[in-house]
Amino acid sequence: MKIGVLALQGDFDAHRKRLEELGAEVVLVKKPSQLDEIDGLIIPGGESSTFLKLLGKTGFAELKEFVRLKPTFGTCAGAILLAKEVENPAQTGLGALDIGIRRNAYGRQLESSIREGIFRGTPIEMVFIRAPKIERLGPEVEVLATEGKDPVVVRQGKTMAATFHPELTDDTRVHQSFLDLVQNGKRHK
Repeated sequence: MKIGVLALQGDFDAHRKRLEELGAEVVLVKKPSQLDEIDGLIIPGGESSTFLKLLGKTGFAELKEFVRLKPTFGTCAGAILLAKEVENPAQTGLGALDIGIRRNAYGRQLESSIREGIFRGTPIEMVFIRAPKIERLGPEVEVLATEGKDPVVVRQGKTMAATFHPELTDDTRVHQSFLDLVQNGKRHK
């Protein structure tokens, strides 16, 4: 299984290390042509508007096509890019998840925190850094994790998003869920 990590900005290397720890072959994706060689993609945290600038129109269009066809997992800024609706401020997204998301909803960098949430029925540590908040869920969106009453890991079809940074903890379950999603997709072809 070959998983790409969009390596334009953000802590893509932490995702690479986690995926390799779980046995996946990793490709650091820096050019749209690399999307053809991977089975799934992680869009890491960073600054969502910077991702849009770095991708450009062509890169954005190719990423949008990839997300439509193959499993994709976005964390923090990646979750923002995958959302259908973005506010604070409004921003273009890939529209892969029927969610409404608010950028920087937990506050600025200084309000970053480590919290405990629930992932698939059991406690999990969550690192929030200038995190977005999912404020609307479409009817097809499944909630995999919550922090308090807030959904923080969601899935719709072959697309997942987390509003926190699972790559910054020792818990591998969120990444393993994505790898399972990619593997199941390959089995059903």
